Amino acid sequence: MSGALDQTRRFCVLSWDQVQRLDLILGEAVPIHGRGNFPTLSVQPRQIVQVVRARLEERGVSVKDVRLNGSAASHVLHQENGLGYKDLDLIFGVSLKDDQAFRLVKDVVLDCLLDFLPTGVSKERITALTLKEAYVQKLVKVCNDTDRWSLISLSNNTGKNVELKFVDSLRRQFEFSVDSFQICLDSLLLFDRCSETPMSESFHPTVIGESVYGDFQEAMDHLCQRTIATRSPEEIRGGGLLKYCHLRVRGFTPSSEADMKQMQRYMCSRFFIDFPDIGEQQRKLEAYLQNHFAGMEHKRYECLMTLHHVVNESTVCLMSHERRQTLSLISMLALKVLAEQNAIPTVTNVTCYYQPAPYVQDINFSNYYIAHVQAPQITHCSNSYQTWLPCS
Repeated sequence: MSGALDQTRRFCVLSWDQVQRLDLILGEAVPIHGRGNFPTLSVQPRQIVQVVRARLEERGVSVKDVRLNGSAASHVLHQENGLGYKDLDLIFGVSLKDDQAFRLVKDVVLDCLLDFLPTGVSKERITALTLKEAYVQKLVKVCNDTDRWSLISLSNNTGKNVELKFVDSLRRQFEFSVDSFQICLDSLLLFDRCSETPMSESFHPTVIGESVYGDFQEAMDHLCQRTIATRSPEEIRGGGLLKYCHLRVRGFTPSSEADMKQMQRYMCSRFFIDFPDIGEQQRKLEAYLQNHFAGMEHKRYECLMTLHHVVNESTVCLMSHERRQTLSLISMLALKVLAEQNAIPTVTNVTCYYQPAPYVQDINFSNYYIAHVQAPQITHCSNSYQTWLPCS
């Protein structure tokens, strides 16, 4: 009985204001930018969902439900949450029992893009491969014992990508409680198709939200109060480390400083397990800064300094030289960010003043030097040392 009660606490019915925000997001035209000479597609999220779902079911793929996920769902539930939203994450619940099912899903999405090409564009010679090269930002396929899902991210030059995720099973669906919300779109989309009467406060579909964190109201309180909380960060790819620093910069604070200190150690450990090579770390950091701080470039330096502090304080699974290498990388990226903001005159030469030691008596000795700041050498880092130590 208590288990059933716990399950019901995961769900909540959206208010009229929340349903209105959801309807606006689904009706807002989102540009999908084409590469080269391919035209920009202007598509409403509700159109993408309806066309993809219909085409999948025509091909014999049953869609269990479609959900809005991530920051857009958090924005629907609490508009002034301090996070805003960028990507539109849409989850299709489907069966992906074999490689053929994965290929079918990809082919259906690419085929649907043809429907959104502007009138007058000749479609006869456009192949699925051409469409992928023109409009797909990222393709991901995960197939193992616990996770079976694929992701197709459609290009947007401003970083507001439409991400279509097709999920059979996914063990970990959130990083922190504030991004654990999913909103089922089925009732609203059915209302679109069947009702001739516009929505109103007294006449609108019942829309259900869920927190995969576990307790909807607790997660909602965290969102409203800008509180950082999670469970088992070692289960998250990258440990949730970068998202944690991002939340700190956005004004979110841990629910418990003592617990979060312990969590930081797990975050750092998992991050370095997933990104052990300095080159991988640099690519991950640069991509995260690029994708998550569009319009907030001034926050990149603060995020990097927060990351530097956490890594310096909480990393226990690296040898000292590896730890210094990572800290040097973060410092270099922070300096680069300052240069991009014209906060310092140049990155290549920085004048560093210091007080010489008492034994320096040479009258020709200068009391400053020019430090040449260079990125860590990453071209030969594939031959990394086996220096993992057990975590305590």
